[in-house]
Amino acid sequence: METLERILAEHPFFAGLDARHIQLIVGCATNVRFDAGQFIFREGEEANEFYVIRHGKVALEIFVPGRGPVTIQTLGEGEILGWSWLIPPYHWHFNARAIELTRAIALDGKCLRAKCEDDHDLGYELLKRFAHIVEQRLQATRLQLLDVYGVHS
Repeated sequence: METLERILAEHPFFAGLDARHIQLIVGCATNVRFDAGQFIFREGEEANEFYVIRHGKVALEIFVPGRGPVTIQTLGEGEILGWSWLIPPYHWHFNARAIELTRAIALDGKCLRAKCEDDHDLGYELLKRFAHIVEQRLQATRLQLLDVYGVHS
């Protein structure tokens, strides 16, 4: 039987975490679904969760004046969506929109921040893992901006 604890414990993002940390994280987790075209979050809104995508695809977008929404990255099964819940002032930096029916595990950021304050080892482990995601998203944004504003022959 698939439980949230087993799914998260076996997910590469959480690999190597202590069982007690997995249990703390599971206490903040719920299953969610988003229909195709539905915004999961919008730039500037308060960020209080992150998602483990179980099925479907999500477009990370920014709005470019004169061009409209530009997809920076498309995320799919097994990927992590959202890091802004971890870093003050806790606001989204991108839009996230489901491209197709998407099922995910939502992790409550307020719940996790409180648990990280109580257990700094958990906080440090999550921060290390999310730093890698932030770096990936910044590189994707950089490449997209080069394409948008670069010189085309």
